[in-house]
Amino acid sequence: MRLYYHPVSTCSRRVLMTAHYLEVKVDLVLVDLFKGDHYAPLFLQLNPNHRVPVLEHDGFILWESYAIMQYLADMTPGQTLYPLDPRERADVNRWLFWCGQDFMPGVSILNWENSIKSLAGIGAPDPFEVTRGEQLLVEAAKVFDAHLTHRAWVCDVGLSLADLAIAAPLADQHSAKLPLSDLPNLQRWLKQVQALDSWRKTDVATSRL
Repeated sequence: MRLYYHPVSTCSRRVLMTAHYLEVKVDLVLVDLFKGDHYAPLFLQLNPNHRVPVLEHDGFILWESYAIMQYLADMTPGQTLYPLDPRERADVNRWLFWCGQDFMPGVSILNWENSIKSLAGIGAPDPFEVTRGEQLLVEAAKVFDAHLTHRAWVCDVGLSLADLAIAAPLADQHSAKLPLSDLPNLQRWLKQVQALDSWRKTDVATSRL
């Protein structure tokens, strides 16, 4: 099993966290986004959307981080991150879809403007885009913070793929200047995720899991 990834990629991070938690062994293949490796012809054969991560398993090619997380869970007997009960699984799916549709747009804008641009040396943050990103993120994050008021984890089943997916981009909350510090339930929940071995292991990605 091979995973094409980049360590600064939020989408790569959530897949790595899942693999670590499930103890799935994958070979990591670095795709250097800053050098444009994701536009190389060979990589575009794997993912024409020129994005990481991409999973390759016995000739099966899978992109989209949430789909990869689900696949890794389904390939792991006895796992608890992705329940089999239809309603419990639907609840996890609900929050995965929410993450992609409502939470990530604002996060992605702010990460790009406040962090990635500097790392790539391509200019200063665009104030209009920063404001737009903050508005999008705050609206979604308030919904999430309210949901967590009396909850330890996102879903009733306990720790799930939803927690790993939503938490992954928050590793960049300081560098991306995400306006989340005044949301107590979110920050409490995030500390629980950050205490997981799978979170700590993704802080320093190695060449092999």
